[in-house]
Amino acid sequence: MMSATELEEWTAVETSDELSTPWAVVVYDDPVNLMSFVQLVFRRVFGYSDEKSMALMLEVHHDGRSVVWSGERERAEMYVQQLQSYQLLAAMEKAD
Repeated sequence: MMSATELEEWTAVETSDELSTPWAVVVYDDPVNLMSFVQLVFRRVFGYSDEKSMALMLEVHHDGRSVVWSGERERAEMYVQQLQSYQLLAAMEKAD
């Protein structure tokens, strides 16, 4: 059994590791949204160029999913929420 101090240290390390782990924002293909709309959302949410937003949209369309951004957890959560507000199928996962 862990002492209170050991438990606090273990919890602090776990929390620190989880926050510092890069997170990926993933958008999944859906049968509802038009490709032009998905491209527009990528430009609005991330500020991507037409070329980059088109490439990501085509990856979603052809591969069924695309990692559209990766970085810190809080920002990934914000991006997922924004994408979902546009009715896109988006989630986050730990980046490789």
